[in-house]
Amino acid sequence: MSPLADKVLMVRPAAFCYNEQTAANNHFQQSTSLDPGALQQQALQEFDGMVRTLVAAGIEVLVVEDTPEPIKPDALFPNNWISTTPDGRIHLYPMFAPNRRAERRKGIVDLLQRQFNVGRVNDWSFLEEQEVFIEGTGSIVFDHAGRTAYAALSPRTDRAALSLVANAHGYEAVAFDAQDAAGRAIYHTNVLLSIGQHFALGCGAAFTNSEERTSVQERLSGSGHEWIDITFEEMAAFGANLLQVRNKKGDPCIVLSATAQRALAPEKLTLLEQQGTLVPVSVPTIETVNGGSVRCMLAEIFLEEKERR
Repeated sequence: MSPLADKVLMVRPAAFCYNEQTAANNHFQQSTSLDPGALQQQALQEFDGMVRTLVAAGIEVLVVEDTPEPIKPDALFPNNWISTTPDGRIHLYPMFAPNRRAERRKGIVDLLQRQFNVGRVNDWSFLEEQEVFIEGTGSIVFDHAGRTAYAALSPRTDRAALSLVANAHGYEAVAFDAQDAAGRAIYHTNVLLSIGQHFALGCGAAFTNSEERTSVQERLSGSGHEWIDITFEEMAAFGANLLQVRNKKGDPCIVLSATAQRALAPEKLTLLEQQGTLVPVSVPTIETVNGGSVRCMLAEIFLEEKERR
């Protein structure tokens, strides 16, 4: 059975703005005419609203404030630079955009080490020196039940780096090629594939190789996941950028954006509702300007909390 996180880390942005360095291969991004101050305020409203919604659903959220300097336009997407595993490890990842590397803050790692039992920190950031990148659970979607690490190859997701990280987890690496409706490589795997406890929701049409698609779907079926197929249009509305977690009662919840909820066909929402309570949140500015949605804003905390004395 796949473990579900019962805590998530979120980083409250200090300087949200359009990131030109990531726009080169994130085709979900759209430039904006809003001035930086107004943009930051809208992003804060959406972020704070999302936190309130998650807390109201009983999901435990650890919020960390971003630092104003250096400016980090994508600081609210921590899942790209950090992940955790139930065996007490923290994993740090190499980032494609130079201005995103400052998001990897020692202070956040130290905070986790103070609050949780952490045995080791695996730091893969040295790969940046070789221009090799693998951006956390943006690049890799883990099937914990099947002990498999899935990744769509792109300028941000390197095959060799995937193998390194998968091996460190004791998982098998499965790489594949995927494109959007315009034939462009999809920048992050988690915009086309989400794996929950008993479901896998993905855009089958995005796989450029039908044999790779069939292999992935059969593997996921073999580890107990029902495949829910979405269209290019649903994917473009962040329909796959969702995350299943547990609330404090132990009940499964599926966090997704209001954009995704509106785009997903009713029968697909019904299938998702059978897997957990849907928790929709509205983050349209964040989605439009920097091309990431709610899954990107959530770094799962699988670590065991330290006993309080």
